[in-house]
Amino acid sequence: DSMNEKVLNVLAFAKAAGYELDKIASLEDGRQILASGVIAAEKLDNLALGLRLLTAAAAAEGCAPDRGDDLVASSSSTAQRACTLIHRRAITKACEDNSWKLAVKLLSLMQERSLTPAPAVWRNVVTCCAKSEKSRKATALLLDWVKLAGKGAVEKPKISIFNTVINACEICDEEELTLLVLDAMKKTHETEGNIITLNIALKRLAKQHNSMACEGLIIGMLQNGVEPNVVSYTTAMAACASKPKDPKKAYEWLQRMRSRNVKPNFHSYNTALASCLDGSLESTQLASMIATEMYVDVERELTEGFKGSADLKSALPDTYTKVLSRELMKQLRDNWRSGDIDMKLAKATLRVPLLKLVDFEKSEVMKEFKQKSEEAKAAKPAEEDDESTSQDEDDLEYSVAKSVHKVAEV
Repeated sequence: DSMNEKVLNVLAFAKAAGYELDKIASLEDGRQILASGVIAAEKLDNLALGLRLLTAAAAAEGCAPDRGDDLVASSSSTAQRACTLIHRRAITKACEDNSWKLAVKLLSLMQERSLTPAPAVWRNVVTCCAKSEKSRKATALLLDWVKLAGKGAVEKPKISIFNTVINACEICDEEELTLLVLDAMKKTHETEGNIITLNIALKRLAKQHNSMACEGLIIGMLQNGVEPNVVSYTTAMAACASKPKDPKKAYEWLQRMRSRNVKPNFHSYNTALASCLDGSLESTQLASMIATEMYVDVERELTEGFKGSADLKSALPDTYTKVLSRELMKQLRDNWRSGDIDMKLAKATLRVPLLKLVDFEKSEVMKEFKQKSEEAKAAKPAEEDDESTSQDEDDLEYSVAKSVHKVAEV
């Protein structure tokens, strides 16, 4: 580190003496000095300085047809490695800060400086743009990546990256871009996609309130040997929660998913409950039945527990469950005020399971569960998660699961 600091001190003295860094880069010896500075900056993890030195070199005159920063980066294998690491770390930091413009700029500079971005770098920048809902930029970068992969310059993007971009395009209502990315995925991987791709397609149909198309897609999945998961069924259910609502169909989806050994989660139940808000007593009765089944699953979960993500596996009521249950109790009140059902009977029967969901956090069973969970957590040492799953794929699945039960409101 002392040698690296000495190199940086020399550069500081040179600048203080009136030497401009961009002019230094016009000469071979000057570029060697700047390369040493970049190497030292990387060793000291001073990303800003490393990038500043390369920017200065880029402004150097007399390097044509090359660029000064390109010549500095390629002056030695050590300098090239240092430049690559600086850009990679800077891109990682930009993505962590959700600064998609900076990430894109740094990726562009890497290529201008003849540095080869690793697949992980491409993935980070494309994902950052997609999560920022910059569908056009994410698509453009993905297609650039596909072209480079076609030339053998880099590994081809995984299906999970295509799914991430497709999801961004769907969120931004970019239908043409969605089709473009799907076509690129088909050419790259010779496939129509995977379960995540199909779930995104289902979400699109649900937003269009096309219940029949959702059912057709799920039937097609089964016929092609693709087993729908909880997100698939919940998304299809969401199409039943739009106007005109179809609570019977939504409840049918609950039964069908159980028949395939797919357990409903709280998103599934929330969506089914939302479909019952049409004002009729028949739908209120069905909502009470759904609430009863949800509470049975909740009690089972509190006893047996679950494995995996709570967003995908848990049936425990959330805030939205309480909102829906209160709305359904108001609907029940309107039903008895209209003379559709006796008030005492309604309160003694239909309202009971809905009230249980509203008061779930206060229930004795929940208090006991929290106490046991805290005791187990205190007694059990922290363990590493050994599952070798793709974080991007998981994030996208959770994203779809989180939003899907409110799709019908769009």
